Amino acid sequence: MLWLRALGQEHLDLALNASPDIRARIVDRPGLWMNPERLGALLTDVRTIARATLPEGDLTYGVLGGDPARLAASVITVLYDRNSGAPIAFNALAWLPVALRGRPVDVLHLGLVMVDPAARNRGMSWLLYGFTCFILFLRHGARPVWVSNVTQVPAVFGMVTESFASVYPSPNGDKPSFEHVLLARQIMASHRHAFGVGPDAGFDESRFVITNAYTGGSDDLKKTFEDAPKHRKDAFNETCARELDYKRGDDFLQLGQVNMAAAQAYVWDVVPRESLPGVILSGAFLALQSLVLPILHWFDSETAWGSLRPAKVRP
Repeated sequence: MLWLRALGQEHLDLALNASPDIRARIVDRPGLWMNPERLGALLTDVRTIARATLPEGDLTYGVLGGDPARLAASVITVLYDRNSGAPIAFNALAWLPVALRGRPVDVLHLGLVMVDPAARNRGMSWLLYGFTCFILFLRHGARPVWVSNVTQVPAVFGMVTESFASVYPSPNGDKPSFEHVLLARQIMASHRHAFGVGPDAGFDESRFVITNAYTGGSDDLKKTFEDAPKHRKDAFNETCARELDYKRGDDFLQLGQVNMAAAQAYVWDVVPRESLPGVILSGAFLALQSLVLPILHWFDSETAWGSLRPAKVRP
C-alpha cells in the first residue's frame, strides 16, 4: 500500500526500511505542501540531531532556521533507528535555480549532513550521500541532474569525486567545462546562503575555491586539516592540504552530475547487498511514476492531469 500511495504523490514523501536497523524518509520541498504540524515534527527531528552533533554551537542557516523559503526549496532525508524510532542522522539538500543555455535548471546542492555521534559507524554513508540523489534522478525521468557541493573535508571531497560524473575540481587535474564555469558563477552570485557563505567570502574561479568561507552562519563547522576526516586515498587528502587554507577557512565548490552511469555505479558498487532489494524496488516504482504514468495520463481523455485538459467532459 505504501508504494501504491507513493505512485500518486505529487510531492515526494518516501519512507522505506533501508537496512535491518535503519529506516529512511525522503521529503522533497516540504515547505511547499506539508501542513504546519507535520512540518514542525520534521524540523524537530532534524534539530534533535543537530543539537546532539554540535552541543557547544548553533547553526542558523539552511533548514535548521525554519525559513519557509528554504524549506520550499529543500530535500530532507532523515534516518531513524528502527528499534527506538529516534532520529539519528539527516541530510538537507537544496534546489538552486539557475540557467544553462537559455533554459532554467535546478542544481541539487548536497548541503548539510549530520550524524548523531552515538550512531556513527553504522554504515550510513551510502544513505546520506548518494541515496537521495539516486531517488531524485529516477523521479526526474532518469535525466541528468547537476549537483553541487561545498566542503573542506577530504573524505567528502573524495566521495563526491568518486560518486558523480564529470566532477570538477578533482585531483585528476582536469579543466572545468563551460557549463561548470557558468553554473559556478551563478551559484556564487545568487545562492551563497544555501551553504552559509557570507558576501565577504571570495571565490577563486581558477581553482573553484571559496576563500574565507565560514562567515555566513556556518562558522561552527570550520575545521582544521588535522580534525577533518580523511579519505582512504591520499590523492584527495593531498589536494585539500595543498589547495585550501584551513586557517583562513577555505572550501572547494564542486560541480558534477548524476547520470545513468553514476546511478548504475551507485547501485552496484555502493549500496550494501542486503539493502539492494529495497533500493531496486524504490527505483522501479519511481521509474514507473516518472516514465509510465505520464503516458497513461496522456491517453486518459476524461481526466485532467496538470496542464492537460480532458477531451471529454463527464455529464
